[in-house]
Amino acid sequence: NYTVKTLGLGEDWKGGDVARTVGGGQKVRWLKAEMKKYANEEDLIVMFVDSYDVILAGSPIEVLWKFLQFKSNLVFSAEIFCWPEWSLAEKYPPVSFGKRFLNSGGFIGYAHVINRIVQLWKYKDDDDDQLFYTRIYLDPALREKYGITLDHTSKIFQNLNGAIEEVVLKFEQTRVRARNVAYDTLPVVVHGNGPTKLQLNYLGNYIPNAWTYEGGCEVCDDDLLDMSDIPEESYPRVLLGVFIEKPIPFLPQFLQRLLTLDYPYSHLSLFIHNHEVYHEPHIQAEWDQLRKAFDTIKLIGPEEDLSEGEARDMAMDLCRQDLTCDYYFSLDADVVVTNPEILQILMQENKYVIAPMVSRYGKLWSNFWGALSPDEYYARSEDYVELVQGKRIGVWNVPYISQAYLLKGEILRQELPQRNIFTLEDTDPDMAFCKSVREKGIFLHISNRDDFGRLISSTRYNISRLHPELWQISENPLDWQEKYIHENYSHVLEGEFFEQPCPDVYWFPVFTDQMCDDLVEEAEHFGQWSGGKHEDTRLVGGYENVPTVDIHMNQIGFEKEWLQFLQDYIAPVTEKFYPGYHTKARAIMNFMVRYRPDEQPSLRPHHDSSTFTINVALNHKGIDYKGGGCRFLRYNCNVESPRKGWSLIHPGRLTHYHEGLPTTWGTRYIMVSFVDP
Repeated sequence: NYTVKTLGLGEDWKGGDVARTVGGGQKVRWLKAEMKKYANEEDLIVMFVDSYDVILAGSPIEVLWKFLQFKSNLVFSAEIFCWPEWSLAEKYPPVSFGKRFLNSGGFIGYAHVINRIVQLWKYKDDDDDQLFYTRIYLDPALREKYGITLDHTSKIFQNLNGAIEEVVLKFEQTRVRARNVAYDTLPVVVHGNGPTKLQLNYLGNYIPNAWTYEGGCEVCDDDLLDMSDIPEESYPRVLLGVFIEKPIPFLPQFLQRLLTLDYPYSHLSLFIHNHEVYHEPHIQAEWDQLRKAFDTIKLIGPEEDLSEGEARDMAMDLCRQDLTCDYYFSLDADVVVTNPEILQILMQENKYVIAPMVSRYGKLWSNFWGALSPDEYYARSEDYVELVQGKRIGVWNVPYISQAYLLKGEILRQELPQRNIFTLEDTDPDMAFCKSVREKGIFLHISNRDDFGRLISSTRYNISRLHPELWQISENPLDWQEKYIHENYSHVLEGEFFEQPCPDVYWFPVFTDQMCDDLVEEAEHFGQWSGGKHEDTRLVGGYENVPTVDIHMNQIGFEKEWLQFLQDYIAPVTEKFYPGYHTKARAIMNFMVRYRPDEQPSLRPHHDSSTFTINVALNHKGIDYKGGGCRFLRYNCNVESPRKGWSLIHPGRLTHYHEGLPTTWGTRYIMVSFVDP
C-alpha cells in the first residue's frame, strides 16, 4: 500500500481552468509548503501525481525498484506535446527513442531534492506549473545540479494524451496492467492528462484488480448500501419519470409492468410524458390503476407540445425541487423491465448515477456506449461485446447511458442545480445529459450484475396497421411471444399438454386469444374475401380445385411474419410429433378461412397439397358459432370441438383424406398452412 497525502483537500481551487488553458501553480505552492517538512530527509523518496486523473497500477516496491534503475535524483513523466510553450521544444535534449517532453503530472525523487526545487516557486496560483518545471529541466546546469531525467519510455509514468493507441490492457492471473506496446513497458502510474479522462475511466474498470478473469469484479461489493434492515415506511422516495417519445410496440404491457415493481408504492411518484397521440388510448386504459397505485401522478400529453428535452428537464426538476425526493429514476417506454427489484438493486450499488444494462434481444444494441468518438458520438470500446453478452460481469464506468438510469436526488440539488440538462443546443437530449454529468466530474455507471430486462425495437413499427404488433415477431420476438403465444405452448415441447384425437393427428395450444382476435380483425379489416370460387387469380394457373372463402396472408402483408411463426413455433412441434422428419417450414399456401351457413358452411373431402397441414381455430365454438370441425374419412374420426388458439397438425397427402364439417350458426374462422408442399 502507498502512504498517501492529499494536498489542498477541502481548499478552493485557484489554479485556473487547467482543462482549457495554462495554470496549476497552486499545486506547486501546496507542494512547496509540504516539502519543507522533509527538507533534511535525504533517503526519503516522494512521488507526486495529480490526484483526480491518475490510476496506480503497481506496488510501491515496483515503483522504488524502477526509480532506482534510473540512477537519477528526480524523474519526471514524459509526453509528446511541448506544453505550454511549443517554442521551447528545440531546447529539449534530443531523444532517439521515447517521449521527449516533460509532463509535470507525475514525478518521483528524493525528498530533499524536490524540496530545493519547489522552494524556487515565486509565482501566482494560476501560473503554469509545467512551465515552471520545464524551465528548470531545460537549464543544463540546473538539470545536472538536481539530477533530473525524464521517463521517456513510460517505465513508471504513462501519460495518455497523445498515446492512447500505445496503451492496452494486459490481463495477468490476479491483476490487470496497462501495457505500453510501443516500448513494451508496464507503467505503474497511468495519467489521464488532457482530453483522455474517458480512456482513463475505461482502464480504471480493470486496473489494477477492479476486474480480473480469475475473480471477476473484485470491487463490486465495496461500499454497497445495505437496505436489508430498512422498514418499508422508511424506504427512499423515488420519482419515476416515464417517457413515450415515439410509437412503441407493446406499450400496454409496459404500462402494466409499472404496477409490478417490488417497492412500496406509497414512496413512488410517477411522471409520464406522452408525445404520441397514438398512445393516448393505451394510457387512458391503464390510468385508473396507475393513479390508485402511485403516491402522486402527473401526465404531460401531446397537447402540451413539449420537446423531449424539455419534458426530461421538467421531470428531473420535479425531483430537484422536492427535498423529499431521494432518487430520480428515468425510464423510457422502450425498456422492458422484467426484474421487479430493479430499484432496490440499483440503490444498493450506491452510485451517484447508475443504469441497468439492457439490450435488444439477440443483438448488441444496448443502452450504453463503452467509448466516444472524437466528436463525442458512439464508438465501440474493446470490451463492449463482452459486457453486452454478459461475458464480463460488474459495474462499469462508461461515458454514455440512456433509456433507464437512477440518480441520487442530492446530486441533482448539489452538483446539477441548473434546470436545462437535456436541452443543450444541437445535441440529442441523452447526449446532453451525459455531457453535463461528465463535465461535473460525476461518473456514469452501468451494471450488468443482474438481469434487468431488455430493449424494445421500434424501428419497423408501422402504426398505420390495425394491429401493428402482429408484425413484430422478428423485431421483438420475446414480447411478441408473451402477447401472442399460448402460455402452455412450452409444455407441448416437453411432451405434455397435447392430445391425439385421431391417428397421426395432434392437437395442441399455440395462440393466445389476443392473437386469434387480432388476426381475424386484420383479415376483416382488409375485407377482400375470395368468395369460394374455383377461379382464383391469386394462384399460379388461376384455379383452385377445393375452394374456400379465404384471405391469403400475402394479401395483408403478413406472409413473411407467418412463415417466421412456422419456423419458430411449428417446426419444433412437428419434429416432436413426427420423429425423424425435419421440416423446412416452407409454405406457399397460408390463408384464413371463413365459414358461415349462408356463405360457405363446409368443405368437401380432399387431400391437402402439403407434407403436413396446420389448422388453427381462431374463435370459440358454442359462443361464436355452432357446428364445424374436421372429419378424417379413412379413420372415421371427427374433431368436432376445436378450441380457440389450438392447432391441429396432420399429414396432408395420401393418408389423411378429410373434410370440413358444416357450420350451422355464426361465423367460424380458421388459419391454415400447407407446409412443405
